[in-house]
Amino acid sequence: SVYIWNEAEMDALFEQRPWRQDPRYFTKVKMSAVALVKMVNHTRSGGNLEVMGLMTGKVADGTFIVLDSFPLPVEGTETRVNAGASANEFMINYREFSEQAGKRENIVGWYHSHPGYACWLSGIDVQTQTQHQAHNDPFLAIVVDPVRTCSTGKVEIGAFRTLPAGTTNRDFESDQPIPMEKIQDFGLHMKHYYSLPIEFFKSSLDAKLLMQLWSKYWID
Repeated sequence: SVYIWNEAEMDALFEQRPWRQDPRYFTKVKMSAVALVKMVNHTRSGGNLEVMGLMTGKVADGTFIVLDSFPLPVEGTETRVNAGASANEFMINYREFSEQAGKRENIVGWYHSHPGYACWLSGIDVQTQTQHQAHNDPFLAIVVDPVRTCSTGKVEIGAFRTLPAGTTNRDFESDQPIPMEKIQDFGLHMKHYYSLPIEFFKSSLDAKLLMQLWSKYWID
């Protein structure tokens, strides 16, 4: 089950660290519906400014399992989000409080918004994700477009991992229209990462919480 934490399995996996040998070891993402709705609510609240948050969960069998998400207190602009010292301090405190509360999930990635300009990694995003994979791996990057989510009624979301230097992704495709002012940034960096398909799941206990979160999203 995605909700069961097996300490022995986790220890064995982190001792082997197969993602270091295989840059494409991770092939998919399983995300809880609660984590998704919290993410969408947060990114929508930022309006035209990029906002950022973190995700908790675990990894198993080449899969990121995202169980929860929460916002970070960072400054955003219309083109980038700045995760400064306050964000790093927040991450450290979160880990400490989680351990004290007996929560075993790890921080498994970050998410941020691209309001109105689709889900992909900019040059700054690629740098940020590459640093996380160097120091905090396994780590996943999620991008949400809240503007297109609102206009289409379908959640616009993408999951990405960067590739090591000297490795390029020749298969990357995007069926999302990229604004003209972003085309150059997209084209320069699209071969330095790959996308992972996302599956969503929920437990019976999530239903009530989901209704509250989703109604808040559309009412606000």
